[in-house]
Amino acid sequence: MVNTNVARRYATAIFEIGRESGNLGALVEEIVFFAQNYAASRELRNALENPLVSYDAKRAILIDIAEQLGLGQTARNTLLLLNDRRRLRALPDIAQQLKEKTDIERGVVRAEVTTAVRLSENYYAKLQAELEKMTGKRVVLDRREDPTIIAGVITRIGDTVIDGSIRTQLQEMKQVLLPDTTGGGAPGPAPV
Repeated sequence: MVNTNVARRYATAIFEIGRESGNLGALVEEIVFFAQNYAASRELRNALENPLVSYDAKRAILIDIAEQLGLGQTARNTLLLLNDRRRLRALPDIAQQLKEKTDIERGVVRAEVTTAVRLSENYYAKLQAELEKMTGKRVVLDRREDPTIIAGVITRIGDTVIDGSIRTQLQEMKQVLLPDTTGGGAPGPAPV
């Protein structure tokens, strides 16, 4: 895991550059978008983190991908700087820190919503409205799908988790209905 202080320092610098240049929103979106692609591609990570790949080859890869993704000059320069300082591994953490700083700036709270399957836009809109009423802030939903929850919704806002999944309900029922068969129950008499 990358040092959180390193990610925070870079995120703060990028945030300030974006704010001063007046394109904070676009810059953050571009950095987050590249970080998502970076995290999703083992091949890309291996190429950019491999000490056997030359410095010039890594720069060429970054420039090419930035161009394909349509990243602006500030985002490209940021990626090249991270490469120069061998900090690309910190990119996902930097992107997360950037999102958090931008959310605070905008007065936004992020809610991670996990469902078994994609739900209707109408459902997400109603959920967002309820969460905004509950928090008193503007809420942005980060949607995830996880078929293992079977059905229902798990919502996480900061440290608060609202778990309405069938998987969790079944686990709770199992704990109530089935006796402890792991031998972890009450201890028996001490051996003599």
